[in-house]
Amino acid sequence: MTEQPTQPDETDVADLTYEQARQELVELVARLEGGQAGLEESMRLWQRGEALAAHCEAWLDKAEASLASTEAAEESAG
Repeated sequence: MTEQPTQPDETDVADLTYEQARQELVELVARLEGGQAGLEESMRLWQRGEALAAHCEAWLDKAEASLASTEAAEESAG
């Protein structure tokens, strides 16, 4: 059985990894840029894109804070 491609909004953004959210965002932007979506679908895609972008930013902020914490710990130990 072949796996169906996931449609936007099928998965809660909070459940996605950074890589999954980024890939979906890339695909979503391509769909919007393609200009084939109607107004309602475009608005839904835009909202999903905003949520995905915020999720990715939160992942990156968390990674940056973790690196800063590790660097601070290494400096105080060294």
